[in-house]
Amino acid sequence: MPKYEPRNSFESPRFSGPRTFMRLPWVEKAEEGVDFAVTGIPFDGGQSFRTGARFGPEAIRDFSVLLRPYNPVQDISIFDYLSGIDYGDIPIIPGYIQESYDKMVEGLTPLLQAGIKPIVLGGDHSITLGELRAVAKQYGPVGLVHFDAHSDTWDAYFGMKYNHGTPFRRAIEEGLIVPERSIQVGMRGPLYAPDDLDVAKNLGLEVYTTNELRQVGIEAMIDTIKERVGQGPTFFSFDIDFLDPVYAPGTGTPEVGGVTTTEALELVRGLTGINFVAFDLVEVLPAFDHGQLTACAAANVVYEFISLIALQKKAKMAKDMGVATHAG
Repeated sequence: MPKYEPRNSFESPRFSGPRTFMRLPWVEKAEEGVDFAVTGIPFDGGQSFRTGARFGPEAIRDFSVLLRPYNPVQDISIFDYLSGIDYGDIPIIPGYIQESYDKMVEGLTPLLQAGIKPIVLGGDHSITLGELRAVAKQYGPVGLVHFDAHSDTWDAYFGMKYNHGTPFRRAIEEGLIVPERSIQVGMRGPLYAPDDLDVAKNLGLEVYTTNELRQVGIEAMIDTIKERVGQGPTFFSFDIDFLDPVYAPGTGTPEVGGVTTTEALELVRGLTGINFVAFDLVEVLPAFDHGQLTACAAANVVYEFISLIALQKKAKMAKDMGVATHAG
């Protein structure tokens, strides 16, 4: 079976060729032996303020050509352990959210059935509901790690149940995630009422504001997340507005007072050992980006997602080898 890895930038200039994530091969089918697939869901019909996140996947891919295969902080050569592809974009239907959800499930199901971990580039945060529907078909209800400035657990916007402010409430109602194994980190910004964050807590989610994150510190938060989600299958959703708009200006609903890019990367890197089965990064809006700051941050977060998969596989290989050696 073929092993897929990025094009060698010592042999082919980064500015040449099609813009796939990290210069990975563009393969629009689930193939045996592939460990992860980066795919775009360019849907922004759920945004309530700035629109344009449909162009997020393109922007993230464009910057990602600068990424290299060795992660020095995690000390791992990713493609020594992984085979990965760019799966292209899920063919959504602009303006039709329910029909687009069906397309998302249809597009992601072959990957999940093949044991391939999807890494989705959004798109606004409404797309996560479609992803979770596909993931739950394969794994049942999953735990959730959610980094965001907003809880996205409102009941409705303008009387409508499906948009980027409601996906996690709908996911809980549909039995797609296990609230007792789910955590939200980074909430901040003005609210409508004093008890707004209680909405998520009353749904069973554990919720930390950015201020609380800073009070407990990154290492303690990593421990809290790991304890909360346990060892079961888990979904990781990262809204780029988790970052302060100084570091990620290109997003739909920015909130001041967020974390730095360095802090965000430290948090993601610390989440080793969690059984992540799918990931997404959403709400990149290139029209408001400056100097590709947001695309740069997003591409590097996705790179750390891939590094987590590589570390997970490396640990499994070492464990299997140890078992085999012991048995021998």
